[in-house]
Amino acid sequence: MFEMFIFCLCLWCWAGVFGADTDVMKSVSVTEGDSVSLLTDVTNVQKDDLIMWMFGHKDIPIAQINRNDNKNTIFNDNADGRFRGRLQLDQTGSLSITNTRTTDSGLYKVTSIRTKTSLNTFNLTVYAHLPVHVISIYCPKNPSSLSGSSSGSKCAFLCSVFNVSDVTLSWYKGNSLLSSISVSDLSRSLSLHLECLDDSYSSVVSNSISNQTQHLDLSQLTCSDCGCFGSTEAVIRLALSALVGVAAVAVLVYEFRSRSLDITSQSFEMMLFSNS
Repeated sequence: MFEMFIFCLCLWCWAGVFGADTDVMKSVSVTEGDSVSLLTDVTNVQKDDLIMWMFGHKDIPIAQINRNDNKNTIFNDNADGRFRGRLQLDQTGSLSITNTRTTDSGLYKVTSIRTKTSLNTFNLTVYAHLPVHVISIYCPKNPSSLSGSSSGSKCAFLCSVFNVSDVTLSWYKGNSLLSSISVSDLSRSLSLHLECLDDSYSSVVSNSISNQTQHLDLSQLTCSDCGCFGSTEAVIRLALSALVGVAAVAVLVYEFRSRSLDITSQSFEMMLFSNS
């Protein structure tokens, strides 16, 4: 009797292990505008099976195929119509999404209606195209607030991106990461500074599947190009500019008066000549 109990227990455990849903979620990432194919498990698909694709946590039906006659149906009005005209099914039941959008991100499940089992589950992430990031030179009001700033350096470079999500903005010196900042929220802007030093650097904006790099060569751009100077230098330059302006006005006045005198002298000589 005890042996029979052990046998039944082992049989129950075996059925529980091998009969359980062993479906594992697969992560798929693409860039917005690309096409992506989500595959069924062909070995588990029967010729007379009815296969259903569902989207999101609410399991919204978006497409199905009857393997008996290979007739497929696309539910264009479901999921707020976001997939209209962009879904395709092949004979195995695999789903293709064309011209992907960021709103396509989410869970996709393919299920066998006949056996009521999940064939595959995908977590799709569609990334927006990386924006062009801008490098600008600026003058911090408090240079000592910059990390590692030297007392003589008054300028910094600022790398910025606007209206982004799920990206990282970084400064590199060669292959060495100097600093970085990330954002996961929607429609955020990021900025990251770099102290003005004598070397070459690169600014990189990246996500999980791509990156965009801009190189900064300080040999072609110096700190003086930003117009940042000490207070004494600023006063001297302002005074020099004023002097140049005054000198230019004086020259113009002198030329005007000289020309006026020449005209008056010529007119007087003409009058004398005509009277004689």
